[in-house]
Amino acid sequence: MNNKLGIGIVVVAIVAMAIFAGCAEKEAPLPSSIPTSSPSDVTPVYGYKIVNTYSHNRNAFTQGLAFDDGFLYEGTGICGESTLRKVQLETGKVLKSYPLPAKFFGEGITLFEDKLIQLTWQSRLGFAYDKDSFLLLREFEYPTEGWGISHDGKHLIMSDGTATLYFLNPDTFEEIKRIKVHDRGMPITNLNELEYIGGEIYANVWLTNRIAIVSPETGQVIGWIDLEGLLSEEDHSQPVDVLNGIAYDAKHDRLFVTGKYWPKLFEIELKRKT
Repeated sequence: MNNKLGIGIVVVAIVAMAIFAGCAEKEAPLPSSIPTSSPSDVTPVYGYKIVNTYSHNRNAFTQGLAFDDGFLYEGTGICGESTLRKVQLETGKVLKSYPLPAKFFGEGITLFEDKLIQLTWQSRLGFAYDKDSFLLLREFEYPTEGWGISHDGKHLIMSDGTATLYFLNPDTFEEIKRIKVHDRGMPITNLNELEYIGGEIYANVWLTNRIAIVSPETGQVIGWIDLEGLLSEEDHSQPVDVLNGIAYDAKHDRLFVTGKYWPKLFEIELKRKT
């Protein structure tokens, strides 16, 4: 057996054990359909300017992020460590935390009216909480995995790691419609954390440093945000995971991004690259 074959067998065995355990992070092929460059007359690509930098809890395996009335709301993952949190923006201090039962792998969150909605990964079960007290109001089911969630004021918008986004009734959680996300005819898979901003859906693409800007009507990617280099080498002094976390302050037009186990949360402005 050559060394490459031996390493391959070990990797396959590790992945299989993680999936069997049911509480490992998602395992999927690295998406190959994301354009690395784009003609200016096809799909714009945006870079960024860092406006402000805030502390972020390094223990937070960030799965969902939302902003309301000066505070961040964050959902974290990993079985036995999943939480719903209220966080002080300026300091990163956790002001309130609700731990999920250990069997659940927490996923995306969104704030709809006075309720916080949180998904779980493979349990096909979501939770609705009172925003202020974190009191669990109800549970709901869905037929897919749960990854990211946002809303457009009328519908919840949910991702499941594929190229599909689902629009749900916010009261019954029943599916109203779905769209397929694509760019130049190519499906964009691994859609993760979502945020609805200015009539468009911003979607983290798992395992990349890119956010897709998606038309909610057609599913067409109308822009890419390239966040390569956002974390410095110093920020990698302790283990970090992938980009995942988008929040928007509509009142002051502020865009926030972070990632799993990241030590920082960034307020950024978008700058057209191509």
